[in-house]
Amino acid sequence: MRHGKKFNHLGRIPSHRKAMLSNMASSLIMEKRISTTVAKAKALRKYVEPLLTKSKTDDTNSRRVVFSYLQDKDSVSELFNEVAEKIADRPGGYTRILKTGNRLGDNADMCIIELVDYNEALLAEAKPAKAKTRRSRRGKGGSSDKPKATETTTAAVEEAVVVEEAPAETTEDVATEEAAPEAAVEEVVEETPKTEAPEAEAKTEEAPEASADEAAPEEGEADAADDAEEPKKE
Repeated sequence: MRHGKKFNHLGRIPSHRKAMLSNMASSLIMEKRISTTVAKAKALRKYVEPLLTKSKTDDTNSRRVVFSYLQDKDSVSELFNEVAEKIADRPGGYTRILKTGNRLGDNADMCIIELVDYNEALLAEAKPAKAKTRRSRRGKGGSSDKPKATETTTAAVEEAVVVEEAPAETTEDVATEEAAPEAAVEEVVEETPKTEAPEAEAKTEEAPEASADEAAPEEGEADAADDAEEPKKE
């Protein structure tokens, strides 16, 4: 019978049970995570969380009380120096139990008990809560609210029309600016052959005349030289 059994005795006498929980609490503080059965993890949670709360006040009395439970100087110093800073802003619930299935052999429920503030993976996945927004429904009888709604809608429509018309003007201006240089280039290409062709023909026609004029004086000079030489021979 289980008369007066208000907590799980874990199949051990009181002295053995206290020693086991003390060792498990020291291991949890040093390693930040241990694997055990679900029954032991639930008993350990009740044992170690009051000690974690006690570590928030770092004085001689608190250290002596915690040492009386843990019986380990290293775990006490780790608790007051390292862990107390991590859990300073947390009002409670310092540990988390994650079930891992059943153990081979006796089929006991296994789990992992860990300190919440030392699991970086779960802290990174935690997303900030979204701000709640409340939408009020306006009644049909509220005539004073209707003009405000119409004014806002008309203002929004006018802004949308202005925004839509502005790009149309700019596109037309750009199209006309792009078309104007193309037309000017075509006119220049058409006019250039007409103006340059007569000049080239005039140059070709003037060239032979100049050569003929230059050759004529040379022949006259040769005749004069012959006339001058004949009297000298006589």
